[in-house]
Amino acid sequence: MSASRRSGTTDELGPDEPEPERDGPEAVDSPDSTGGSGGPDGSDLLAALLDGMDAALCAFDAGGVVTHWNREAERILGWTAAEAVGRHGFAGWAVRSADAEEVERQLMSAMHARGRQVHEFALLTKDGGRVLVRTQSAAVRGPDGEPAGLYCAFSEVHAQIDLERSIALSEALFEDASWGVVLVDADLRPAVVNAHAARALGTGRTAALGRPLGELLSQGVEDLESALTHVLAEGAPPAPAEIWVSVRAPEGNRRRCWRSGFVRLASPLAEEPVPLGVAWLFVDVTDAKHAEQEASLLRFRTNQLHRAARAAAECEDPAEAATVHLDFALAGFADHALVDRVAGTAGEDGELPTPLRLVRVAATPSDGPGPSLLTGQAGLPVRYGEGHPALQCIERTGAVRATVGTAPADQAQAWALARQWPADTVHALCAVLRSRGRTLGVVTFLRGSGRSPFERSDAAYAEDVAVRIATALDLAGLTENGRL
Repeated sequence: MSASRRSGTTDELGPDEPEPERDGPEAVDSPDSTGGSGGPDGSDLLAALLDGMDAALCAFDAGGVVTHWNREAERILGWTAAEAVGRHGFAGWAVRSADAEEVERQLMSAMHARGRQVHEFALLTKDGGRVLVRTQSAAVRGPDGEPAGLYCAFSEVHAQIDLERSIALSEALFEDASWGVVLVDADLRPAVVNAHAARALGTGRTAALGRPLGELLSQGVEDLESALTHVLAEGAPPAPAEIWVSVRAPEGNRRRCWRSGFVRLASPLAEEPVPLGVAWLFVDVTDAKHAEQEASLLRFRTNQLHRAARAAAECEDPAEAATVHLDFALAGFADHALVDRVAGTAGEDGELPTPLRLVRVAATPSDGPGPSLLTGQAGLPVRYGEGHPALQCIERTGAVRATVGTAPADQAQAWALARQWPADTVHALCAVLRSRGRTLGVVTFLRGSGRSPFERSDAAYAEDVAVRIATALDLAGLTENGRL
């Protein structure tokens, strides 16, 4: 309908009078596909804009007559633009008669209110069904600032609720989530980071944006980027992945284990899925993984001690039983092991002989894997220098750990040879051998460069093994046919 017809007036022009200028597109009498009015150059654009909207939209003039009706409104209610435009309000066709007055009052009140008005009510479809919709209405002002009509955008309530839930979920994830959430773009750089993830990465929420992951992590970057690339190409993996990383921090790198889930993000506006990036969700499980590893290691070592005790019980020679305990202890624990016994006889009060000398009685092969060998028939003392870890262990009557650290290979080799250990030794752990209140010697466990340094838990295990070896050696000394 034309603007003059909607306003109830007619503008008559003389034959030579120019057509007056208008602020908006010129109205035409016959509605287009949307029921909208526009000039010859603007009507197609207006129709395309209205029909391309995701929300249903209709408009009313100041008298409550429908002037616009887009395709989404047609999809929801079934009424076409030709059937809707020109009707007065919704009464008698799009709303029940009993609700018509209330619905019209709510809609028309938006012309005299500030901002948008939100309402919910039921509309009728063309086939007689009912649809609960949520509307947003606002006044349309004319050139003089007075209300010239109103527009009403509406959508099905369940669709609106789904949208609001999605928005609320996004906001909650990036504000209140107790796990890390990072949106990574197609270039594998963080685009959005929530507060939890920022703390885990040791940066601020904006400081991490756009930076390569290698600037935030010193280790584990390759695994993480490989996972992100896979998700971009193939989609989300079927289960979470546990990724070990080292986070760069001013106080030093922090080794963490993050249980991570990945979701590929695609644009909902494209006809074909266009990857926008990856949503990376993770939670720190470092403490749980450490506890799990410690429990697994404890179970294994307990089983080894049990198996060693059963195997040693079948040995007729107590000295051989000592080597059985030594061999079982090496599995997954160390690369080499040495057993040195105090030479001479202790005093009545258990004092060690002076000078203190140690004799090698058992050792694992240094040139390759194999069972421990009994040595020391000649009784020659080992050339341990002053301050040697084995001597410190006996003096302190406790475990002693030693390591060369990250020294160059030639320095590490010289360090090991100076202590009478195999050349590939990098870490050492000495545990004292005691039985019946006397110190019998020391057992030394050695690790190469492929293993980590010994820790306190390793010292406790070595002491358990040392107790069993000391008991066997003590029995060998008391046995008439013992070789020691």
